[in-house]
Amino acid sequence: MENRYFSPEETILTITDRYPELIPFLVSKGFTPLQDEKKRKMMGGMISLKNAVRMKGLNLDGLVKEMVAELDKSYGAGSEANKEIRVEGLVPCPVRIPLQEELDSFISRMDNPVILNLKAASQGVDWLEERFAEGAEGEELADIFISAGFDLFFDWRLMERYRRQGLFKDNTGIKSLNRVFAEQGIDLLDPEGDYSILAVVPAVFLVNKDELDGRSIPQSWEDILSDDFIGDVSLPVSDFDLFNAILLNLYKKYGEEGIERLGRSMLKAQHPAQMIKEGGRKKSGEAAVTVMPYFFTRMARRFPHFEFVWPADGAIISPIFMLAKKDSFPEIQPLVDFFASRETGEIFAHQGLFPSVRPDIDNRLPEGVKFMWPGWEFLRKEDPGKLLEKLIDKFNNSIREE
Repeated sequence: MENRYFSPEETILTITDRYPELIPFLVSKGFTPLQDEKKRKMMGGMISLKNAVRMKGLNLDGLVKEMVAELDKSYGAGSEANKEIRVEGLVPCPVRIPLQEELDSFISRMDNPVILNLKAASQGVDWLEERFAEGAEGEELADIFISAGFDLFFDWRLMERYRRQGLFKDNTGIKSLNRVFAEQGIDLLDPEGDYSILAVVPAVFLVNKDELDGRSIPQSWEDILSDDFIGDVSLPVSDFDLFNAILLNLYKKYGEEGIERLGRSMLKAQHPAQMIKEGGRKKSGEAAVTVMPYFFTRMARRFPHFEFVWPADGAIISPIFMLAKKDSFPEIQPLVDFFASRETGEIFAHQGLFPSVRPDIDNRLPEGVKFMWPGWEFLRKEDPGKLLEKLIDKFNNSIREE
């Protein structure tokens, strides 16, 4: 019986995080401390399965065979050593090249052939949406999807309807969050165990002090929605993932009035890279505030008239999601581990300034920053795809006419 699920050299904690269904089985074999979650995390992380079995005087080969048999019940026997694995989706532009390089190297060492179709996020999700809208069967879908934003993954007409069929499984083994989220109660772990969030894209403010005309520097979303900044805010409308996250979060916090106020505040839709390239001084009357991904503030620091502001009421976040098909395990587990790894987390956090959810990553953020997240209950209760269509119409109808 081939074991394609785990290595006996891995710690018990790693194995049981990835396959929690093994905990009752191992308890029945005498590993009783695993019943206590604190002991499982403390002791399980200190010893490999191989050494633990040796200490108990059990037969390693026999136990591994039984564990594999247990997992075959959940994931299906008959693993295909040469099964082709398909990975599709969108990757944020700042990390696409370094992530692709690491991914290419990793895939070259895999037994299974991998077909990658990861495009830059700037290309949009239309090419994926068309397939789902046409009613593709579950088995026709890629084995792993990577993308950001809420509209594709939570639209009841698109990816969400496959989720409701039980097609996906979060098998990253990530059970606790980075302190920047945990300390605020921002729970990015899917309670239903379908979606995996790898990192987030925060929306922050870049203030052009030359355009303030005596006004105070805005410190919150409430400030830029106020009368003080009517027609004076540049918004990342073309960055669909982030803009949709802004619409959903402001709607949840302020209702439709918040969306109307956002439309009223907009001066222009401008890509942050274009604004920074021009230095905010191409002509007079530039936006006093530009809402942008945190990544772009790195390039703006060379201009003394710009001031970066992390919103006091929280940077709105667009999550970078991963969906993995349950029936594709265990063949896809190495790739799931790659995307959820510390190395990938550091690419997101350090090269893209996209804070990672992993608890062992230093996200290098200003101390005490907050985030704004709509929560799983809101996302599951509402139909984000349908709701966004309504909010976009409301926003467009509220844009101030000159």
